[in-house]
Amino acid sequence: MNKSLLLWVGLVFLFALEILRVYFIMPFPGSQRHDTVGFAYFLDRNIIWLRLLGLALVIWPLLFYLGTGRVWLKITLVVILLLYGSVFYLFNFKFLADKMFYQPRVKQFAMDSTNRDRLVIGVALQGEAKAYPIEIIGYHHQVRDTVGGRPILVTYCTVCRTGRVYSPIVQGKYAAFRLVGMDHFNAMFEDSGTGSWWQQATGKAVAGPLKGQQLAEVPSFQMTLGDWQSLHPNSLTLQPDPNFKRRYDSLKGYDEGVINSGLERRDSGSWRFKSWVIGISSGGRSKVYDWNNLVRDRVIPDTIGNLHLLITIEPNNRTFYALSYNDSLSFQYDSSTNTIRDINTGSTWQPNGSCTDGPLKGTQLQPVQAYQEFLHSWRTFHPGTVEVR
Repeated sequence: MNKSLLLWVGLVFLFALEILRVYFIMPFPGSQRHDTVGFAYFLDRNIIWLRLLGLALVIWPLLFYLGTGRVWLKITLVVILLLYGSVFYLFNFKFLADKMFYQPRVKQFAMDSTNRDRLVIGVALQGEAKAYPIEIIGYHHQVRDTVGGRPILVTYCTVCRTGRVYSPIVQGKYAAFRLVGMDHFNAMFEDSGTGSWWQQATGKAVAGPLKGQQLAEVPSFQMTLGDWQSLHPNSLTLQPDPNFKRRYDSLKGYDEGVINSGLERRDSGSWRFKSWVIGISSGGRSKVYDWNNLVRDRVIPDTIGNLHLLITIEPNNRTFYALSYNDSLSFQYDSSTNTIRDINTGSTWQPNGSCTDGPLKGTQLQPVQAYQEFLHSWRTFHPGTVEVR
């Protein structure tokens, strides 16, 4: 092959290799629209061998032209090599997800009564409860912890606006997870044991040896810290790591959806790309409900298969609940008294599913796992979902 052609093919190959390896798993323009995670995984697993191939293509013609080429050609090649060095540095030490978002260095919990309106992901297991503020875990994307003696992985994707909690047990062993990038705008993690890549929104492995397998989900709830503490008075709250104060400050306004970020800011209208919705799956079926409708109507009774479902919201318009009930009850919101009533028994209920007055006083409806999410995220990861309009 012609030395000149060999040189330029090799250089283009090396540049493309470094850029595409990161491009397909980070939110660059156009990168998250297609199913490219398999190709990205191939590049990541074989990056060293592919680099060696690229270098094998360019070394001989590069040395030849640097030794015998004209001055302008030598200068051009040196500039290109310096440019490649810059690209190599940026795409390996700056643009990779785990070089931009770090795990907490100081992980402390406390009984915290400050800013009780902030949103948290709450977990309660075996008599122990903990709250993880979204504007903290939103930066870290994942926090490893233990609740009730059980290891958990608390995750949050700000670009999808959704939290999930999983068991970090993979093939019977504890696995550490690192943030590796994104798939269809959703955070993606790599486990330390097998190197498989897992979607945050589904807990499913989408690349690697365990592709198709699922992490076990741990029940979790999104609500204000104050409402979580009302349910769990002894709950501890994750405290900000002082090493990341500026990073946390960048998420100010995220809870309300007014953050200055095109990827994370809310569409305030209904049924738009980044509208807030509540998604619920049960028995292989899924439905999604508009946040604005819930704020307006205060309660949404529905069914998913055999599940009778009641979605409610607190007066603060920040805490929502999904609750199951039997078909002998029929709920409606009484705007004159700002209460939820069961018209069959005349009982009065709180948004959290506790009956406070009437024949059923003391009864507690059981929670159903539900998520607040951007509409685009729920549609992507729950194809065929029913949109309740």
